[in-house]
Amino acid sequence: MAVARVTRVISSSKKGFQDATDDAIRRASKTLRGLTGGEIVAQKVKIEKGKITEYRVEIDIMFILD
Repeated sequence: MAVARVTRVISSSKKGFQDATDDAIRRASKTLRGLTGGEIVAQKVKIEKGKITEYRVEIDIMFILD
């Protein structure tokens, strides 16, 4: 039997949502072991002078506890 935990990670990118998501997973994998999945909880943008300047994602990352 395995026990999993969920941690919420928030990431941003000037390129797009995919880049922000990739960065969140890449960063989480540096300190968390046994990543098994994720769920995008929210996607948001920062707007300045009528233009999108930053893409933000909130992702719940699941991993198996040792």
